[in-house]
Amino acid sequence: MRRRYSLVHLSDINCPPPDFIRAAAAAGYDAVSLRTIPMGLKGEKPHDIAADRDLFRETRRAVKETGIIINDTENARIFDGVDILSYEPALEAAAELGIHQILTNIWTDDRACYTEKFAELCDLAAQYEQTVNVEFVTWASVKNLEQVRELLEASGQKEAGVVLDFLHYYRSRVTLEEVRAMPPEKFRYVHLCDAEAEIPTDEASLIHTGRAERLYPGEGAIPMREVMEILPDALCGIEVPHLERVAELGLEEHARRALCSAKKYLEGV
Repeated sequence: MRRRYSLVHLSDINCPPPDFIRAAAAAGYDAVSLRTIPMGLKGEKPHDIAADRDLFRETRRAVKETGIIINDTENARIFDGVDILSYEPALEAAAELGIHQILTNIWTDDRACYTEKFAELCDLAAQYEQTVNVEFVTWASVKNLEQVRELLEASGQKEAGVVLDFLHYYRSRVTLEEVRAMPPEKFRYVHLCDAEAEIPTDEASLIHTGRAERLYPGEGAIPMREVMEILPDALCGIEVPHLERVAELGLEEHARRALCSAKKYLEGV
C-alpha cells in the first residue's frame, strides 16, 4: 500500500495557508496539516481563518484548485485558565473546510484540570464531527506516550487519538514496546523528521531544534522504520522546520527534498 504524505505547517509556519497548500501540491504531497488555531507565540504570524474570512475563502480556493486534502489543524492547546469554548469558532471554520482531525498538547501540570479540559475539548470537537489527537512534546507537561495513554484512559475519550512526532518520540525516550502496547488505530497521523543523535538537556536547545533546525527523514539518528511498520495506515506528516534551508531553497523545494528523503528512507524509492 502506498503511504500518504502531508506537509505540516511548522515546516514554514509564517507561510499563509493558501500559499502553503499550493507549495505542498507542487512538491507532490497528498495533504497538508495546517495551523489555523492561533497560539499567540512570539514571532509567529497567526492564520486565523475563523476571524479572517478573506483568508478562509482563499484557503478554500487553494484546496479546490489543487485537490489537496487538509488532514488536520492545530493547535487547541490546553493550559492553565484555558476556555475551551474559545476554540469553537476555529473548530467551526475548520469543519467548513472538511477538517476532521484536531491536534492538542498539554501545558499545565494540573492533571485533574487537563484531564477535564481535554474531555471538554473532545466533546466540543465531536459537535463538528472532529476527533482530537494528543501530541506529546518533550518540553511540555505531557511529554511522553505513557502520559498520553494515562490521559486517554482517565478522560474516557475512546475516540481520541495520539500524534507521534518523531522528534519528541526520540528525545522523550519513548520505546518501541510502548508504541506496540497501544492500538495502532490511535495513531491516525505521525510527524516525520530527523535530528542528531545527541539529546540536549536544556529547554532552549530542545525548542530550537523543534522549531528551527529539524533534518529531513534519514539524515539523522532517529529510528523511524520499525515504528512505521507497526503503523502502516498512519498518514505521514512531514514536519521539517529549518530556517536556513527555507531561506535558501524556498518552501516548495525544501518540501520536495523532504518528501524525497522520506520516501527513500521509508520505501526505498
